[in-house]
Amino acid sequence: MSKQPKILLAEDESALGLIVKESLESRDFSVEWCEDGETAFRKYQEFHPDILVLDVMMPKKDGFTLAKAIRKIDSRTPIIFLTAKSQAKDVVEGFEMGGNDYLKKPFSMEELIVRVKELLLRRERKSVDEQIQIGGYMFNYPKQRLHYHGEEQLLTHREAEVLMSLALSPNEVVERSVMLSEIWGTDDFFNARSMDVFITKLRKKLAKDGSVEIINVRGFGYKLLC
Repeated sequence: MSKQPKILLAEDESALGLIVKESLESRDFSVEWCEDGETAFRKYQEFHPDILVLDVMMPKKDGFTLAKAIRKIDSRTPIIFLTAKSQAKDVVEGFEMGGNDYLKKPFSMEELIVRVKELLLRRERKSVDEQIQIGGYMFNYPKQRLHYHGEEQLLTHREAEVLMSLALSPNEVVERSVMLSEIWGTDDFFNARSMDVFITKLRKKLAKDGSVEIINVRGFGYKLLC
């Protein structure tokens, strides 16, 4: 990363926000810190961050709502959620809103910094801007759209990430652990449950072409047949 990465931090706990801001700045990140979701959205439009670190529970606009608003205009900037919630449904909701990763409070600063750096490196590697043919479908990854004979389906950020991972290796097994590490950041139970949900949703969206199928290769991962 040649330039100083810019991080937008939204955290309403003053003590934690200050610690996170100072820790990130000590690692040569440029940090803008906001204490509510509405201020964070305005600052996002001014600051143009490279990555967002958003607390889930915030006044005025919570982290999920803020991420959803940002994803309407920006599908690429990575988002990490900071949350005290750990239920699988809450984790899935975060990814549905466009999150790339999450950290459960309390967390270590070293873990946050590692995840920030990994997402920034992954973003640099993913400079994909072409459309990909999947059977009778045309998949536009940057715009998160799936076209089939004139019909268009809008994918969520996470659905697009999962489909891209499979579409880059058509008719080959993509290891479950690799997908979890590359897309979710970690291979754990909650992330695995979340990925299963998105695979099910993608199967439904690809159902119009009988030659296209996502199969589960038990014990290994998934394969996109087309």
